Amino acid sequence: MKARFSALAAGAALLALSTGVISRSAQSAGPAAVNWSSFGGDDREQHYSPLAQIGEANVAKLGLAWSYDVDSFDSYTQPLAVDGVIYFAVGLSVVHAIDARTGKLLWQYDPDVASQPEAQWRMRAGWGTRGIAYKDGMVFTATREGRLIAVDAKTGKPRWSVKTLDEAEGGYITGPPWIAGDKVVIGFGGADYSPTRGYVTAYDIKTGKKAWRWYVVPGDPAKGFENKAMEAAAKTWTGEWWKWGGGGSVWHAMAYDAKYDRLYIGTGNGFPWNIKIRSPGGGDNLYLSSIVALDVKTGEYVWHYQVNPENSHDWNDAMDIELADIVIGGRKRSVLMHAPKNGFFYAIDRETGKFIQAGEFAKQNWAKRIDPVTGRPEINPEAQYPGGKPFMLYPFPNGAHGIQAMSFSPKTGYSYIPVMEGGRVFVDPANIKDWQYKPGMMVNTGLGAPPANLVPPAAVSKLVAYDVANNRIAWSVPQPGVFNGGTLATAGNLVFQGTNDGMFNAFSATTGRKLWSYTAQNGILSAPISYSVGGKQYVSVITGFRSSFPNTPNWDYRQQQRRLLTFTIGGAKKLPKVDPVDEPIQDDPAFVVDADKAKVGAGIYNSSCVICHGAGMMAGGAAPDLRKSGVPMDPETFRAVVHDGALMARGMGSFSQLTDAELEGLRHYIRQRARETAPKGK
Repeated sequence: MKARFSALAAGAALLALSTGVISRSAQSAGPAAVNWSSFGGDDREQHYSPLAQIGEANVAKLGLAWSYDVDSFDSYTQPLAVDGVIYFAVGLSVVHAIDARTGKLLWQYDPDVASQPEAQWRMRAGWGTRGIAYKDGMVFTATREGRLIAVDAKTGKPRWSVKTLDEAEGGYITGPPWIAGDKVVIGFGGADYSPTRGYVTAYDIKTGKKAWRWYVVPGDPAKGFENKAMEAAAKTWTGEWWKWGGGGSVWHAMAYDAKYDRLYIGTGNGFPWNIKIRSPGGGDNLYLSSIVALDVKTGEYVWHYQVNPENSHDWNDAMDIELADIVIGGRKRSVLMHAPKNGFFYAIDRETGKFIQAGEFAKQNWAKRIDPVTGRPEINPEAQYPGGKPFMLYPFPNGAHGIQAMSFSPKTGYSYIPVMEGGRVFVDPANIKDWQYKPGMMVNTGLGAPPANLVPPAAVSKLVAYDVANNRIAWSVPQPGVFNGGTLATAGNLVFQGTNDGMFNAFSATTGRKLWSYTAQNGILSAPISYSVGGKQYVSVITGFRSSFPNTPNWDYRQQQRRLLTFTIGGAKKLPKVDPVDEPIQDDPAFVVDADKAKVGAGIYNSSCVICHGAGMMAGGAAPDLRKSGVPMDPETFRAVVHDGALMARGMGSFSQLTDAELEGLRHYIRQRARETAPKGK
């Protein structure tokens, strides 16, 4: 490990974050208003600030207080703010501490992910890190290759480190750790790429000692079951599912409920997506695509609600889990709110796990309805693409709501959701009985190629305010492109959100009317936060954009202005002027494309490279546009980068399993696509 440190500047001691009840006053927020110490603000995870110094009446006077340039290949991450210091991690989990008043760097900790032996192949999937956790003077960060590290919040020096992917060979971590009482809990991703059995692990905050581990899906019955929950789950699977791992990785959202001393986890999709392969006799496949409540002290199962039984898609429940006390049907309930990929907004009773209600917040056609009594969906049979019949499914795998954070305002009773509406064709592979998984961090869906005549319409996006108590959409406003940023609700009756056109906006929380905008010089996916220092309210957001699809405007990977922006009333700082360069598509006229080699390269690209470098090789900001890169021009340089991992430190994993023929095929496919997409006459 290597680390870089600088001393923390002395600052006024601010009050610590309160973990009081939901009914806190917006006008006199007190201690709860000072810090933003959890991913969602506090342990209710609502992405709500009770601060009202910035409100509808004066938001027009909001201006830039300071900015900090982020040197990283990825900045889709959310900061924390504790006692006048902003903490965030970017890229390969490099943690920063910034003075919240001035924007000055206090210290930086680099866990040196690229040099770890496991990083070579675990960096092939996912991008950077989405967040960190804070508790008792420590910042917790998880690394791509599988370490959970506690860092001293004052000095930036590591206190302890553990390896948590010891039973997940195909796993990797991009999500934040979550605090649950005196424990810090971490999950992982990987169930789209290789046989994976999901689990979460809890560690003692002070020592890093493992407290417990809970598996999401049952293992091989011949080896026995870890607990009664796994024994019960096994009855909902068929075939030899354990050979596929089962899936269910918990790669993002959790929430700690201090009222019941429980941890709620959102579980993932199955591996592979297609249930006819992993569980050929059908079955609910517990505990995939579920909210599961665990006892924090013991890690034992308490209850579950399965959002998508018989899941044969990419549905997962990695989206926000937010907690509130809400009057529904004339009765005050302890409610868990959840708006996952599938297009329904769920209210679940936190005490019992019983279904309360669900309503559509986006276009969907996979379910005819959600049974109002049982909470079980009535699945549209066509959505399971039976007999190999293709089906245009809504929402698409990116989901009606992805991991861009939603927020909830107890002042309005609305949840504010960044919504996407797009379709995807689902169909079985040609020889489903002979399907084999492709190793080496290739995407493994268990799906076939869609018919050429079935092309989904262009996807759209909107910001939706969902009235939770009345189970309906209160208002919605159209937004640019498809992928937009997470939201922040405040007691000033505002909703803050960044969009993919490079604007940072404030909307009326009541009506959705846009009240203020700021040109951020980059697309924004992360959620903003709000906090106070010295009695002054601030709003901060980290800019940066990535997608597997090109956008308009299309934020070039190399030219993105990745920054931490901080705003306050009366702020008057200006960002430097940016003159983007239109980089041309590269070509070597002497290079002769071999169609057969290019076909080999297309297969490799579309099963592995496409997620970062873009559909059709038209990048969306997650990685360089290979058509414009000089690296593929030279076979030795290309091999050093792709096969040997020469750019590991910048997030490019090593694909050492690729043969010379496959590497050459990729080069031919890159040249082929460059020529096919180059402007005419060039």
